[in-house]
Formats: sequence, C-alpha cells, structure tokens
Amino acid sequence: MASEHLLLIAAPPESATLQNRLSLETIGCRLTICPNRTEAEEIIANDPPKLILLSDQIGEPDVFQTIRDLSRSYPLIPIVFVPARQPPELAAAIDAGISGYIPPSARSSEIQARLRAALERRRQLTAHASEEVRSLQQRITDLETIGRFGRKIVASLDLEGVLTAVVDAAVELSEAEEGNLLLPDETTGELLIFASRNFEEDFVRTFRLPIQDSLAGTVFQTGKPILLDEKSPRKIKTDYLVHTLIYMPITVKGRVIGVLGVDNRQSDKPFGETQVRFLAALANYAAIALENAQLFAHTEAERSKLETILTKSENGVVVVDFDGRLILVNHKAREAFGIHETHLTGKRASDLIQNQDLLEVLRDEDLVSATRIELTLNDGCVMNTQITPIPNLGLVVIMQDITHLKELDRIKTEFVNTVSHDLRSPLTAILGYTELIERVGSLTEQQQEFIRRVQQSVHTITSLINDLLDLGRIESGFDARKEILPFNSILEYAVDNLKTKAAEKSQNLIVDVTSDLPHVLGNPIRLRQLVANLLVNAIKYTQKNGEIYVQASAEAGQIILRIADNGPGIPAADQPHIFDKFYRASNVPEDLAGIGLGLAIAKSIVENHQGRTWVESTPGEGTVFTVVLPSTDLRL
Repeated sequence: MASEHLLLIAAPPESATLQNRLSLETIGCRLTICPNRTEAEEIIANDPPKLILLSDQIGEPDVFQTIRDLSRSYPLIPIVFVPARQPPELAAAIDAGISGYIPPSARSSEIQARLRAALERRRQLTAHASEEVRSLQQRITDLETIGRFGRKIVASLDLEGVLTAVVDAAVELSEAEEGNLLLPDETTGELLIFASRNFEEDFVRTFRLPIQDSLAGTVFQTGKPILLDEKSPRKIKTDYLVHTLIYMPITVKGRVIGVLGVDNRQSDKPFGETQVRFLAALANYAAIALENAQLFAHTEAERSKLETILTKSENGVVVVDFDGRLILVNHKAREAFGIHETHLTGKRASDLIQNQDLLEVLRDEDLVSATRIELTLNDGCVMNTQITPIPNLGLVVIMQDITHLKELDRIKTEFVNTVSHDLRSPLTAILGYTELIERVGSLTEQQQEFIRRVQQSVHTITSLINDLLDLGRIESGFDARKEILPFNSILEYAVDNLKTKAAEKSQNLIVDVTSDLPHVLGNPIRLRQLVANLLVNAIKYTQKNGEIYVQASAEAGQIILRIADNGPGIPAADQPHIFDKFYRASNVPEDLAGIGLGLAIAKSIVENHQGRTWVESTPGEGTVFTVVLPSTDLRL
C-alpha cells in the first residue's frame, strides 16, 4: 500500500484525533485532510484518492446524504465510515453506500486490516471496470469496423460488386483464409458460388452443392448458422477439406436467400463468437444490399422498357413538372414542335415549345383533372392532346395525330352539306304538295292522318338538314360576322324562350346570373343557339319536377357559364364522346327524340368564339356543362 493516497473528511478537532488514531504513517499511506464535502470535491478533482475516510463530524446536516452523493459521483472510490462514536444508524450508513466501517473501539491492527481490505476492494473494482471498458472499446471498434464495411457494401447497386464486397469483408473481419457466398440456382435448386475470395476460378465455375445432405444446405433450409472447429481437415459435407468453418444464413423478410461462409483449410485457428457476430452483421448488410441491388436491377429493366415504349411510340409524349420544366420529350413530340436540342431535362417548356394553346394549359394552376384539347401545329397537323396532372410529378401530355381523321371529317361534312342542300328543294316540294292535296278534294279522316304524318316527317328531316347546314357553316367559318354583345341579354333571351318548355315538365329553372356581366365579341344568333342547345339538352334529359340551374359569372377576363341539372347523368364511358356528332349516351331512353347534333353544334360555336367547354357528370346525380368564353372591355 506504499504511497497510497487517502482522503480524510473530518472537521477539527476530530480530524487530529482520527489522524493519530489511524496511524496511517505506519503503513506508508499519504493522508490528505479536509473539513467538509466542498473542499473534498476539489481535492478529488485534482488528486483523486484511493480511499475516502469519512467522519460523522463534518458539519453537514445529513452525513448519510453526503455518503450517498459521494458514492454516486465517485463510484470507483470506496468510502470507509469512521464515526467518533458508535452510531445507532450504522444500517443507514451501509444503505447510503459505504464500503467499510471502522468502529471507535477498533485497535491499530484492526484498523490497518480494514483499510487494506477496502483498498483491495478498490483494486478489484478498478480491474473489473477496466476490463469492462476494454470490452466496451473493443465492441465499439468492432461496430465501427462493421459499419465501415457495411457502408461500402450498401453503397453499391451493382449485384456482382455487392456480393464480392460482402465476401471480402467477411474474410478480412474473420481473418479467415477464404470465403464464399452461395445462392440457389433457380433451375436446379443447387447452391452455387456467386462470389468468392481465394478460391480457384475453375473450382468456383464448376462448384455445385446440393441442398440436401450438405452443411450449407442445412443452413439454407433451417436459417440457423453453423460453426465448426476440426483439429484435422475433413470433408465435412462441404465438398472440400477444411479445419474450421462458419456458415451464416442471409435472410430477407424471414426467408433465407443465400449463405455466407468463411473457412480455414491450412490453419486450424478456431473461429469464436466475435467472428460469428461479424458474419451475422455482414449477412444482414448483404441481405439489404442484395435486395436493393435486385430492386434496382428490376427498376432499371422496367425503366428501360418504359423508355423504349415512349421512344418508339408514334404518339407524342411530353412530361413537365409543376414548375413548367421538362422531364421527358419523346422523338414524336420533338418532331411535332421542331425541337432539335439533345439535353432537354430541366429546361423550361416555354423556351422550347412555341404552341401557345398548349402552353396556356400547362400554365393553368387550377388544372386538377385530365383535360383534352386539339392542337394545330405549324405544319397543319392536328393533334388530339390529353393533359393529365400526376401528383408529385407534374403534367403528362399525350398527343395523337388525327390529321387524317380531321380530313375525313371535312370530306364527310362537305358531303353532308352538299346532300343537305340538294334535299331541301324536294322536301319543300313534298311539303307543298301535301298542303295542296286538301284543295283538290275532300279527304277521309285516315287520309288526313297520313298527310299529317308525312308533314311531320318532312319537318323532322328539314330540322335535321338545318342543323347539319348550321354545323357546316360554323365549322367552315362562314359565320365570321361578330359584334360586341351584352352577354346578359343573350342569356335572358335564351332562358325566356325556354321557360315554357321547362314548365311543361314542372321543372324548377333557377337562374343565377351576375347583373353586370362583361360584353363578348360574337355572333348573336350563334351565341343564343349555344345557350338554347345546352338548356334544351338539360330540359329534355331531366325528369319531371327536376331542377335546372343556370349560373354565369366573370373571372380573369372570361365569362364562365354553367348549366347544371339533377337528371340521370352521363355514364363515364360516354363522357369523352358526348360532343361528337350523332352520338347519344348509352342510358338515353329509346323513345326520347333526338339525333345527337345539339351538343356538337354547341361545341363548334364555343370553339368558333375561342372558348372552351366540357362536361362533368355523375350517374344518378346529374350533369354540369361548363362554357368559358373570352370577354371584352369594349362597349357599344
């Protein structure tokens, strides 16, 4: 115990008495005396003692609380309680944390024996703590090593590189002679070496290990590791001679997908728990890396397929983010917009695409559902274009060339117009002759009914011809005469003319129109026809006692007209075609008259006035037709 530093905490005059009584100089200890806990803590900080001797005479209100505090602050320094008198609270001192006790009646030899025992406990405690620290430091080192190799492993998405990195790390960390990573052959079910370290290439290429009756196969089947330690090399179900070996399962979501192994063929150096821990950690990293690499390979394959489809597609595809920057433009879209640059990703669509109709839709921040427009390109091609917002991505534009369809439609329209013109004269003659029949003689009641039916049919055909001719004139641009009109008057005229028709079905016609709607530049006859066609459509298909709502307002230089009803609605499959000529929804009753031209005429009028129209409908709940027309600040 030579030169051991002891600290005595005792207030005078008790400190002097205790110093003489302890006779520490006779056992070669260096004693430091302080009167209270505050000074004791300063001494401990600068010159830590091996032992603390604590008297009950220290001027503290609760000596046992002082013992507890010192024990908590300095757990490696034993505290020996040296009371001036036999305390009745000895049990409390023990509970507080003392390591030894010297009674007031103890002789010198007993005191020295107790101090030696306390110092021995200190040495044992310090040795144990040092061992724990060394063990903890080793574990930290191991974790850092595993982490370093783990980061290297999971950083790669190349499957071959991942497997090689895993085996290299396993051999280095376990200090083994060689290592391998076995994966099952999808065809034969045998285990093959997919990555190895220090194995000959010919051996790796020809190695086949059956799952049945092999150590690696047992690990693959059971999911439990195997550790072997053989004094002499044996062919222990491995197909090659080894002294020591570890096989560790590689598991993903509870399923074993491979086996990681290290072994020693020349040396009989055993593997221990440390090597097992290393391989278990590496097997976990390998599982994560393998899954990542396989997912990446699958994603790359799917991405390559998608890229090929988009590149080879004869439909134009443009993808932009919500900031208007290009993500993808396939070759057909490049040709359509005359884009010759190679690297387009990240560039603004407005810098490369000059079609203002498309740019206007792309800039529409209120676009929340798919919309369809027709784009006319500089070379005259017409593209049926659908713009679809994709959450967290942007807008996807799909363009289909319908130039040939538009040409067919033009030819058909010209044919219909020609035939319609040629039919008007004979129809007029038929109607005139049916009116003259009654003048040349009396008719029976049945003959009069036949004539009435002929006249009704002629009127129906004439109405159809008039609609076709109207549609032809609108699509051909013959209605070029436009003037500045108050849109309120257009609505008022159309609604007043149809109030009686709605009343016949006891329908509630609600009009909510802003009184100061701006003016529009348009053809008054066609605009009244537009509103009338939409209203007639709502009245026709809404049941008796139904409700029709007409609402118009101005916003951002536009007039927005909505005509809604609570009728049967339009099936979702029919909605994209509802504005096509002669198209009628699949849920229209057969006995309900109509030829499917009213909405086609309405759409043509809207487009002729540089507007847009669309339909929103829920079967069983009703339908809303929306028309957006540009307004003008000019007045008559």
